[in-house]
Amino acid sequence: MLATFRPLIQAALDLDLTDPEAAVAELKRRFDPVGPEAQSLNAALEGLLASGAIADRGELPVQWSRVTKASEESQGFSIDVVRMTGPGPKHRHPKGEVNYCIARQGTPTFDGFPAGWVVMPPGSVHVPTVAGGEMLIVYLLPEGAMEFLEAPA
Repeated sequence: MLATFRPLIQAALDLDLTDPEAAVAELKRRFDPVGPEAQSLNAALEGLLASGAIADRGELPVQWSRVTKASEESQGFSIDVVRMTGPGPKHRHPKGEVNYCIARQGTPTFDGFPAGWVVMPPGSVHVPTVAGGEMLIVYLLPEGAMEFLEAPA
């Protein structure tokens, strides 16, 4: 299953996450979230979701799964997939976070950003929130670094 996520891993490699706006621009250049390759990836992710292979734990507003811990094979990223319709648990990103967000229903936003790439810089803290619909989000965490500040549901 890790092969499905390879285009996202490749897009996120060696990015400077300290400037989220520049990082998003570079991610869009490397992997256009509305291009044909993204449409293929989105369809594959929808298939994995329908089969119960991803986002199979918890209940809405947050269903999640761990695809892999950070490893050499995942280029040092942990990968989680989350299906969201509302807020998740507050957490901190010691090394930043790269998010690939797919709109599933409505016109959803993730922390106020539309579907596509969203980057959280190192040291940032937030309550991840989807509003206006439903999203499927792939979270790439450098070295798997994340600190929950409130317990996940």
